[in-house]
Amino acid sequence: MTLSEHDDAQQQDGALIAQAHSGKRKAFDELMRRHEPRMTNLARRTMGNNADAEDTVQEAMAAAWFKLSQFDQSLPFGPWVTRIVLNKCRDQLRKRKVMRLFDFGPDNEVEQVATDSPDQQESAEAAQSLQFVKKEISNLPTRLREALVLVTFDGQSQAEAATILGTTEKAIETRIYRARNRLREKLEKFEG
Repeated sequence: MTLSEHDDAQQQDGALIAQAHSGKRKAFDELMRRHEPRMTNLARRTMGNNADAEDTVQEAMAAAWFKLSQFDQSLPFGPWVTRIVLNKCRDQLRKRKVMRLFDFGPDNEVEQVATDSPDQQESAEAAQSLQFVKKEISNLPTRLREALVLVTFDGQSQAEAATILGTTEKAIETRIYRARNRLREKLEKFEG
């Protein structure tokens, strides 16, 4: 997205937010429709599966509607709604840990990776590696996982991630470095 397209998108968001602020639900629904793909990708990468991600995004959208009066319209909408999604993901992950602690729920379901590759052995190994990395990302400490997901998968700059997470760019850089090193070490052991 070019700078001009980014500015246009923010202006469109601003107009929708102003309408939603005055109680127009259709404007809010349009605003959510514009941001939903990015929010869903962020939640999917944070939560580790589609079902939890979709539930989390629905909760985040409801929370955004109820908290819209608290939103400072002079600020960009994207980081604000991203913070809500991350908070909902944190809540769900805490619930998941409690459920596992008391053995009330199954472990993460394993997602199947479809492939058209003729080499089934190579495809199976790639699918196992992908599943392993997904699992290890979800096992990273929250601070490392959130920084990695925001910058690497959600496409946020380090400055944007720092704003969303309430920290400095240097802290985000350090968290991403540590997350990638941990994942690299785990993958080397897995494949070795």
